[in-house]
Amino acid sequence: MVRPGREPLTEEVEVDEIFVGGVEPGKGKRHLGETKALVAVAAEVRGRGTGRIRLKRIPDASGESLVGFVQGAVAPGAVVITDGWTAYPGLVGHGYRHRPRVVSRSGQTASALLPRVHRVAALLKRWLLGIHQGRVSREHLDAYLNEFTFRFNRRRSRHRGKLFYRLAQQAVALDPIPYRSLVVSKLRHAPLASRSLE
Repeated sequence: MVRPGREPLTEEVEVDEIFVGGVEPGKGKRHLGETKALVAVAAEVRGRGTGRIRLKRIPDASGESLVGFVQGAVAPGAVVITDGWTAYPGLVGHGYRHRPRVVSRSGQTASALLPRVHRVAALLKRWLLGIHQGRVSREHLDAYLNEFTFRFNRRRSRHRGKLFYRLAQQAVALDPIPYRSLVVSKLRHAPLASRSLE
């Protein structure tokens, strides 16, 4: 569902990372284990609303992972609004204007300082729990993130019939994924497929 050569996010963009998945017994909420994944979220600021979004699973919250996500999702020269996490200051050296909003200094909640990414995160988690009953396997999470992004970015489309047309257009433009490779992948990761990502 990802169009090759899609335009990056522009102007002002909020960026944050979220955890998707259940808490493992004996581990903390922020522990990345077999039932949890870290997802980077970027959302365009459009007045009081939200423009287009990008979502991507990342291996960790390091500067390399987060700056790499921003480089793939946001146009150089854009203003990137983040929380006070220490991994983000490296953005300036890559051609972005960085505007951190530090929660501890502001006296506000993270969702008040970065409302768009937190709204997107809440909608994503509700979608995974509601539509998919929280049964999204870790090895296919990226495909679900792409589907959510596709749907969210076209939520205001006046021509609903074009959505199918766009999907068909992208299906022709991209290489096919043979069923056998999906099945082999699923068999290889069978223990993870039975775990819930909430």
